[in-house]
Amino acid sequence: MNENITKILKMVEEGKIDAAKAAELIEAINTKEKEETAEIKPKGEKMLKIKVITVDEGEKVNVKFPIKFIKASLKAFGKMPINIDGDKNNNIDVQAIADAIENDIDGKIVECCTKKGDNVEIVIE
Repeated sequence: MNENITKILKMVEEGKIDAAKAAELIEAINTKEKEETAEIKPKGEKMLKIKVITVDEGEKVNVKFPIKFIKASLKAFGKMPINIDGDKNNNIDVQAIADAIENDIDGKIVECCTKKGDNVEIVIE
């Protein structure tokens, strides 16, 4: 439980404030926490994340593209600025990813494993 809420409940227990004042203070704390959370990730600041974890020496690839950049590229060039070589075996549908971006879909879009055992994830967050 939030430390501030615990303090408020203790004040009610001790008779320093009444239940109505406690409810008001708790609501103010919850509102502040929601505002702080919203500031961390403003709406529209989503990212397209491509993660590759290889079996060779545990190398990791972690590429992030701002969704605004991807949408601008789709509008300007009609395609995403990403070329996924060798996706024929994994059936990665780049157009499906573009459609997910255009329709503001969140979450894991692609998860697959290459013939070499590398794990590939494409996520919108």
